[in-house]
Amino acid sequence: MNLAQLESEIFSLPIQDRAVLVQRLLLSLEEISEPEFDRLWGEVSAHRAAEFDAGRVQTISGEEVAKKVRALLR
Repeated sequence: MNLAQLESEIFSLPIQDRAVLVQRLLLSLEEISEPEFDRLWGEVSAHRAAEFDAGRVQTISGEEVAKKVRALLR
């Protein structure tokens, strides 16, 4: 399974499951050094920017994200 297939699977999960997965992934990053974290985050940022520039991703406004988070926390 490649990254695109994995992302597709992840984004098909219910939002609550994705939130749990995000938390677990973030906790797993605590095991790496700060320079390694910065390098990896830079790679992810560059990849996301390229996907945005190519029109392959849909953006969501900060306001919409905040609404969704508030709904989840209720």
